[in-house]
Amino acid sequence: MDQKNIVSVSKTERIAFVKGSWHAGIVDKAEEGFLTELEKLGWSSDQVDVFAVPGAYDIPLLVKKLAQSGRYSALVGSAFVVDGGIYRHDFVAGTVVDALMQVQLEVGVPVLSAVLTPHQFQETEAHEAFFRDHFVLKGQEAARAAISLIETFASLPAAVPGEKAA
Repeated sequence: MDQKNIVSVSKTERIAFVKGSWHAGIVDKAEEGFLTELEKLGWSSDQVDVFAVPGAYDIPLLVKKLAQSGRYSALVGSAFVVDGGIYRHDFVAGTVVDALMQVQLEVGVPVLSAVLTPHQFQETEAHEAFFRDHFVLKGQEAARAAISLIETFASLPAAVPGEKAA
């Protein structure tokens, strides 16, 4: 983030982090990276509400309900979608990411995705360690992006009812 463009954001702002429970040992690392990075950016982990759902496919509906509540300035969905032997992981991941995009466009609240599907994943210690580390990084990136978007939205001029944007 460019320090000269940082906007003062109220510390009452809240973020929702919604995570799938499949492969929790990996997905939880995104949450860990997210919260750690937020604190480095001067935010408190108390400003984040974390919700767990059974799987990635369940994330968009909860994200939409939370976004519609008006309580959150940004939301993050996180899951690890792998090929479990029945080729559908690309469909699931794509559907989830498309739905998250649709939520932010419909509701007008930033929704970020840390929903990832690897090209290859084997349940070996080497792959699990690689993806645990990768999810920490993705959580950190999501935190920086969320704060950047919250600051950008806070810097927008207030809309005047009945006035068209230039």
